[in-house]
Amino acid sequence: MDISNLPEEHQNLLEALKKAIIEIDEQSAKQITAAIAEAKIDPNVAIKYAIAQGAAEIGEKFDNGTYFLPHLVMAGDLMDAIGRKLEKNLPKDRIQKKVVIIIGAVQGDMHSVGKNLVATMLRSGGFEVYDMGVDVTSMAFIDKAKEINADMIALSSLLTTTMPYQKEIIEDLKAMGIRNKYKVMVGGGPVTEKFAKEIGADGYGKDAIEALEVAKKLFS
Repeated sequence: MDISNLPEEHQNLLEALKKAIIEIDEQSAKQITAAIAEAKIDPNVAIKYAIAQGAAEIGEKFDNGTYFLPHLVMAGDLMDAIGRKLEKNLPKDRIQKKVVIIIGAVQGDMHSVGKNLVATMLRSGGFEVYDMGVDVTSMAFIDKAKEINADMIALSSLLTTTMPYQKEIIEDLKAMGIRNKYKVMVGGGPVTEKFAKEIGADGYGKDAIEALEVAKKLFS
């Protein structure tokens, strides 16, 4: 995302927030987030630039062995907290309560960074999002969907060994005769569009930005 058209002060704040996220500097990140709100920078710009690009760099650090699982967990929690603070400043006309999305990492998967970013992006797009966390069983997803009358279930897998649980949830919905009640979107590092089609998912997002675009199309 290009921020070169913004005032230099705003660019500096967004760059500083991205840096604090990458370094997992909680204190600095929260202070800068408050400064961003005070400067009245569009929260959606902060989410799409600082958080999204910060998450991408954290993912690279994990891939090259600089960061490990504990870093991902801490970074995920930090980005989620920052995202929630930024979302509070979104204009009321951007908030849409009609579409309710449940999101979580499937059974056996403890990774939260990507899932947290997708949840933040969906909220920034006006969706009502219930984050169920990690290691969520099929029935836990389905029971929650029934309880809150959800419109979509978003499933995250970062491990190839947990991908079959995405299919399991869709199969369970079919077996219960309620598959047509919910849209199902899948994503995660090893997940592909081909796999999504094979298991009968309604949508696939390769990253958080695409996940938001797909969700909007599914409910347009």
